[in-house]
Amino acid sequence: MGLPVMLYWPNVIGYIRISLVFSAWTAWDTPAVFVLLYSVCMVLDGVDGWLARRLDQVSRFGAWLDVVVDNLSRGMLWSLLFQWGWLVSSVEWCVFVCNHHTRGEQWKSSFNNSPRLIRAIMANGFRTPLGVWVVSGLHCLPLWLYAHRSGVLSDHLDLHPWTQAVGTVLLAAGRLLALSAETWCIWTHISFLLNDEPEEKKV
Repeated sequence: MGLPVMLYWPNVIGYIRISLVFSAWTAWDTPAVFVLLYSVCMVLDGVDGWLARRLDQVSRFGAWLDVVVDNLSRGMLWSLLFQWGWLVSSVEWCVFVCNHHTRGEQWKSSFNNSPRLIRAIMANGFRTPLGVWVVSGLHCLPLWLYAHRSGVLSDHLDLHPWTQAVGTVLLAAGRLLALSAETWCIWTHISFLLNDEPEEKKV
């Protein structure tokens, strides 16, 4: 297949998302523009997978690119929000390496032997109430925090402080659930590496 795969429509959307990430980065000090660009990038994240299945253009490169763009966008936002934001980004990149090294593009459907909570989170490719909650926390929490800090929630959307607080708690809880799944992925990969060592090295 080679080069033509790079021009699959879902992958073209991935390139557009990358340009939106960098455009949002340059608009950091203009909250309304930043939120718009970043939100479009998030929406397109749902479009590329649907389009890949619709056009029968699913590929390993596309699965890799999708997660890379996700991590780039969230990593940029977390790092600009907080001095410790790099830590959140580092965990997400570590999970990416762990999942794609052992599970490849089918990583979403490879959790059949995981604990019940992890299976519930990952069920049907996150397309369950719990999965949606976790994905919302993963993707939306940093944008919500930026919108809160920059005044977008109060000044532009006119959200009551209680609504902002409840939204923050719900998204933070979803992000913590995502962290439980991330921790499991890292731990299982470490176990895989340890068990895959040659016997003479184990001794």
